[in-house]
Amino acid sequence: MSDLLAIEGLSAGYGEAVVLSDVCLSLSEGRALALLGRNGMGKTTLINTVVGVTRCFAGKIVLDGRDLTFLRPDQRARLGVGWVPQERNIFKSLTVHENLTAVARPGRWTTDKVYALFPRLAERRRNLGNQLSGGEQQMLAVGRALVLNPRVMLLDEPLEGLAPILVEELLAALRRIIRDEGMSAILVEQNAKKILGVTDHAVILERGAIVHAADSAALLGDRAVLEAHLGVTDTGPRRHGNARRG
Repeated sequence: MSDLLAIEGLSAGYGEAVVLSDVCLSLSEGRALALLGRNGMGKTTLINTVVGVTRCFAGKIVLDGRDLTFLRPDQRARLGVGWVPQERNIFKSLTVHENLTAVARPGRWTTDKVYALFPRLAERRRNLGNQLSGGEQQMLAVGRALVLNPRVMLLDEPLEGLAPILVEELLAALRRIIRDEGMSAILVEQNAKKILGVTDHAVILERGAIVHAADSAALLGDRAVLEAHLGVTDTGPRRHGNARRG
């Protein structure tokens, strides 16, 4: 199976600070990758570097044979990079429907298909973005990325801060997007056990470098690795401070 996305020898960061060092990974068409690690280890920086909002010091990012390394974020988006950032970045002064139609591009993911995926959004299609709950805003952020009809979706902490019932709703939607619809995706998530059930492969970052790679199912059953690298116990992840960025 050929690679849709290939990251080769990537070093990147912000200003003069190097956060990622010699990162290499690949993603095949129709597959999903869990990007895991404790807070501050470079997960968000890696996503942001693929999107194009960091400084790249070395390496290469290739999407379906096209070198993205020196392209602007808007050019990468047009070539098929879809992004759901931690901050969601929806248009809060526009309605749900306006948020979707303002960015929609031709393809199989239409506004109607997003409404079928997220019935809550269909019910609130005339509500403004700032009238939605946090979970509904996250659904809208995912829907907005989908109607761009990307080749690959990058989701940064999609489950963070959501009530348990909304976590399950969003996980079910992600499973449908990835498993049933064949969307290629990279997901950053603190809750490893939740996200490993949706993805095919996983990598763990520490201090900006990949320290472990495995099939998601194998990692899900590897208690020693989960505990050593992620602090995950049978009762869930250990919390270390309030930092959000990774």
